[in-house]
Amino acid sequence: MLSQLLTIARNTFVESVRQPIFFIIIALAGLCLLGTTWSAGFSMGMTESGEVSGDNKLLLDVGMATVFVCGMLLAAFLATAVISREIDNKTVLTVVSKPVSRVTLVLGKFAGVAGAIFIASITMSVFLLLCLRHEVMSTAADEVDGPVVFLSLLAIGVSLAVAIWCNFFYGWVFPQTATLLLFPLILLAYLGVLLISKRWEIQPPGTNFKPQITIAALSIVMAHLVLTAIATAASARLGQVMTLVVCCGAFMLGMLSNHFLGKRAMDNQFVGLIGAADPGLDDQRTLDQNGDIYNITLEFDPRRQLNAGLPFYYGPNPNGFDLAVPPFEPYKGSLTELGELGDRTLPPALVITGSLGTGKSLKVQRVGADRPLVHRAPMAGDYVFLAPTRYNFLALAAWAAVPNVQFFWLVDAISQDQPVPGRHLGLVVLYGSCQVGVFLSLAVVLFQRREVG
Repeated sequence: MLSQLLTIARNTFVESVRQPIFFIIIALAGLCLLGTTWSAGFSMGMTESGEVSGDNKLLLDVGMATVFVCGMLLAAFLATAVISREIDNKTVLTVVSKPVSRVTLVLGKFAGVAGAIFIASITMSVFLLLCLRHEVMSTAADEVDGPVVFLSLLAIGVSLAVAIWCNFFYGWVFPQTATLLLFPLILLAYLGVLLISKRWEIQPPGTNFKPQITIAALSIVMAHLVLTAIATAASARLGQVMTLVVCCGAFMLGMLSNHFLGKRAMDNQFVGLIGAADPGLDDQRTLDQNGDIYNITLEFDPRRQLNAGLPFYYGPNPNGFDLAVPPFEPYKGSLTELGELGDRTLPPALVITGSLGTGKSLKVQRVGADRPLVHRAPMAGDYVFLAPTRYNFLALAAWAAVPNVQFFWLVDAISQDQPVPGRHLGLVVLYGSCQVGVFLSLAVVLFQRREVG
């Protein structure tokens, strides 16, 4: 089975990169990114923040959207070209009539298309990274980044020249030769740009490397693989036009799923963001005992007045998911003075006992019976809530079933200078892999009863 799968995947990959649309969309993405470096000037001001600043924020936003949409269209076109078209032409009958299972056929087709999509996505992402290194041309007086222009044109020129030469003299397929040669050459060009400064001086490769944007670009690549799985499932039953409609619909629904499903799945509103959290004493770090205190400093003024006696919840997510404090009964004991111990006969609770002088500085106290309450202590970056999160499990199930494209879209965090940890990429890969598995299973089910004769 593995040998059959690899053979089908190899043939599908070759057929995919030979499609003219494969080269056209990659070239179109490159031209759009080039045009964005000229058209994004005087739009975002000259603020300095994170890995991009000023007009380059718009360059990143538009450029990443260009890569995202082009990859989605390419996944739909290629999946249709190698699956539904073969079904319509009856050529797939020669495969399934042999001792090749339909499961192997579907998985092999997906693997081949996914390999082509991976190459296209990486190539377009490197185009974007080169444009970000060059930066936006706000005026004609701006200095052109010589290494970016020279090495990029060299990689593209060599790829096109070799493809034209081999097509004319040896009959090689032009899109296949050009794109497969461009992939390693553009990576080498980007590596050269990292090693050479704008003034043609040798520099450490980390000087212009943007790890946060690289994580965002790799997340987009994972999103393209999910869309490829969706296109594979759709093309097992539908033609090219309807496969495109399904892919576009899945893309739009995935972008809006937080609005239509997410806000109905979990109901909670944060009132502040913790900037610093310090225990009153070293032995109060666990917040397990009656009277344990934490001094909380918020990043910004709370959205509502935080009076003494209000419950205090916190967690890492702004929607209230995975709170570090389980639901507890409202504390009904006396809290007339700061630092007063709570009534140990009452259930444990975590309450605000007062302000430390400003609206952004609070004292939070653990009161009630001496038994564990919180899963962990508060820390910087946690969101503050005044009530436990309410869940709508029907909406939560629908939200989990629909591919959430926002999980792969990290541009907003980068533009707002919110660090994206490397482990988030691992979570994105895990989430995308689960989605790919679900849609490939659906593709197998749909193709099992498909008439191919």
